[in-house]
Amino acid sequence: MAERQDTLVNRKELNPEASPAAAFGARLRRLREEHGWTQDHLGTLVGCTGRHISAIETGRKSPTLPFSRRVDVSLDTTNTADSFEREWREIKHGNLLEGFPEYVAYEGRAAEIKLFECGMIPGPLQTREYAQALASSAVDRGVITQEQADERVSFLVERQAALVRPLPPLLVAVLDESCVRRPIGGPAVMDAQLQHLIDFASQPNTMLQIAPYSIGERRSLDRSVNLLTLQDRSVFAYVESQTQGQLDRELASVLPLVRAYHQLQAVSLSQTASLDMVHQLRKGTP
Repeated sequence: MAERQDTLVNRKELNPEASPAAAFGARLRRLREEHGWTQDHLGTLVGCTGRHISAIETGRKSPTLPFSRRVDVSLDTTNTADSFEREWREIKHGNLLEGFPEYVAYEGRAAEIKLFECGMIPGPLQTREYAQALASSAVDRGVITQEQADERVSFLVERQAALVRPLPPLLVAVLDESCVRRPIGGPAVMDAQLQHLIDFASQPNTMLQIAPYSIGERRSLDRSVNLLTLQDRSVFAYVESQTQGQLDRELASVLPLVRAYHQLQAVSLSQTASLDMVHQLRKGTP
């Protein structure tokens, strides 16, 4: 009788197309009902009340990461294509490029990280003010909302925090000269960002190189590339364009990028020469 009342008397019609959270709730209801469970029963399994399950299903409350993981355990969807944790991450980071949140999860436990960026300082090396200037510009252009801009900056802070651990990864960054010459956020923000690069390079687990304009056609990479080596020595690549991001784990696809990265390092400035350039830019000399 309780189940009948739950499904017939108090049932609210859902519109999964209304929002990502509404789609999450509608799917939660569908799978719960396929199991023949009441909201109270599912609530008991995941450690909350039936009223809370109802609020998630109808979109009155947003799911959390712990809730999504407990639902996955209850419904046996952990680490599957139907994972509620995966859907939660898509909701939270919906304004990020496809594949990027998954890449960052691997980056947070990688043994080695190699970055190449053209045009701007890569995320792990950005100051908060530099990141906020980039996000605010996207808001001004109407690309994202202010809320999404705040989420981007918070996500970056979490990403950087994951790299600070007892045994930190080897972090190598090769920056196109345009990264250090393009002013972002005004003189004070850019000066602090350049100082941050100097501080970054002084750490025992880091390496900074600048690929100068003078290498011309010998620059072997023409877009943002991130390479990860995990503890088991497997290698991943994440390549990003203006509108797409792709995480690649196929060795046949990743190895050419590794080779190109090494070729780029060979023609780039040494760390000492790179830091000399950064110091000169801080002084305002060409």
